Parts: sequence; structure tokens; C-alpha cells
Amino acid sequence: MKLLRLYDILAQELENVREVFAAELLDDDAVMADLVEHLGKFRGKMLRPMLVLLTGKAGGRILRDHYILAAVAEMVHMASLVHDDVLDEAEIRRRGSTINVLHGNEAAVMLGDWLISRAFHLCASLESQTATRLMAATAATVCRGELLQLYYRGFFELSEETYFKIIDRKTAAMIASCCYLGAWAAGAEDTTCRALEAYGRQTGMAFQIMDDLLDLTGQIHTAGKSLRRDLAQGKTTLPLIHYFRQATHQQIQAIKVALPSADDGIFDDIVEQLRSAGSLDYARRRAEMFIQTAHEYLDVPMEEDIRLLLIDLADAIVSE
Repeated sequence: MKLLRLYDILAQELENVREVFAAELLDDDAVMADLVEHLGKFRGKMLRPMLVLLTGKAGGRILRDHYILAAVAEMVHMASLVHDDVLDEAEIRRRGSTINVLHGNEAAVMLGDWLISRAFHLCASLESQTATRLMAATAATVCRGELLQLYYRGFFELSEETYFKIIDRKTAAMIASCCYLGAWAAGAEDTTCRALEAYGRQTGMAFQIMDDLLDLTGQIHTAGKSLRRDLAQGKTTLPLIHYFRQATHQQIQAIKVALPSADDGIFDDIVEQLRSAGSLDYARRRAEMFIQTAHEYLDVPMEEDIRLLLIDLADAIVSE
């Protein structure tokens, strides 16, 4: 398992990130402390902190700033998860109840906002404000991606071009910024920073495609979160786009009519149609293509063992 190996290699650095994260969210109010404790259960793959750390190593060194940037990235990401669960009416996250289920949508929205405010408070502690400006711009881009996806909810004629624009903004942009900032904080040359940023963007595109596939084909007990939410919310992801390109008018209409009141059985039928049409395989192939392109951007000066770790991390997205 490539990810497990990466966790082992980065164990101490990731622990340092967790310490920075916990210190920033420390609160002596009992209500906030309870919410923060529950948030700790949301921490999953730690992909974004790992990328900050690995690209820092690619740039030649890990500094205290890397732990701060990694914690900031994870806070912003966690805030987006809390908000997403409200938008998607999700009930399960990391095998536990979501904040919106436990405390209501209002509390979840405010908690997400609080996380973002703490993230930028932490980021502002850095001597240079370059990272704060980039993270702020990236957070705005993520919001633009989410708003674009909301605008096209229920629009089954969505093009691949628009889908890729959505996932570039809502997912890939943040992962790209993590990679740029990791190299930048290490003092790497601008060409290296930009190459690693591009590596992150390609990796992020693949990550979101695979996450969309997981929503269709995963099992709650292994995925650890609510599934089939994209279908239920009328979000047209890449497998559906591919399917609708070849489906008959009657097949498309049947799905449109079925979705508003669909149950697990209907969802299973739709996924089987996507599987039979080769749409699930098509989406996976596109994700693999993004990963192959990500590999190409690693052709910049860095230690070979770090290059291999970055390759392993990208490969794990489509293989684990």
C-alpha cells in the first residue's frame, strides 16, 4: 500500500502538523471544545499536508513554515467538508455522524466559517504574506467551483469542459497551491515551484474524478461517508456525462424521471447502466491520464527518492 508507506515516511512531520493544527483550534469554551473534538474524526488521508511536506522536501528542506502551511491547508479543506455535508445533506463522514446531523445546518455553517477564520489567522503568523494571499485566492476559487456546480445541478447536458472547470476550481486548485507553497517555502526556484504546482493540479483533477466514482460505486462501510449524494443532488459527474453522450433520449429521460424519488434499488440500476456502457471505466481512464501527465511535471531538479515518493502518491489516487 503506497499511502501507508508514505504515512510511515512522513510520520514525524505529520505529527508536527497535527500539533500546530490542534494548538490553533484550542478553545477553553466547552461547546467549541466538543465541536473541535468531533472535527478530529474528520481527518482522513491528510493528502494536502502530505503534499506540502513532500514538495518541501523536493525543494530541499522542511521548515516550521511547512507545518503551518500544511495545517492551514487541512483547516480550509476540513471547513469545505463541513459545508459540503450541509449542501449534500450528508449524514455520515469518516464513519460517524456529520456536524449538520448532530448540531444542525446553522451550527455546521458557522463551524466551517470559524475553521476558515482560524486558518487565515494561523497563515498570517508567517513572516511573508505571499502564502496568505495565495491561500485566500485559492479559497475563493474553491467557492467559485462549488457555486458553479450548484448552478449546474440537475443539468444533465453538462459538457466535459464544464465538468473539468468545476473540479479544477473546487478541488485541483487547492491541491496545486499546496504543492506550490511547499516548494516555495523551501526556497525552490520558481520553475520548480510552477512545475510542482502543475503536478498538483493534475493530481487534484484525478483525485476528484476518483472521488466521484467512489460516490457511485463505493460502500459506506469502507468509504466511511454518505454515498450516492451526487446522483441524489442531481450533480452530473464524468461517468454520467459519458453515458449521456451515447444514451438514447428515452434512457436519459428515464434517469431524469427516476432520480428525484430514487431509492437504493434505482441507484443500483443506474450504476449498473453506467458500468455496462463503459462509463465507469472511461472515468477511471481519464483519471489515469491526469496522473500520467502529473508524472511529467516532476522532471525538475530534486532528489530521486523524493521524486519517487511524489509518483507513488499520485499513483495511489487511482490504485487504492
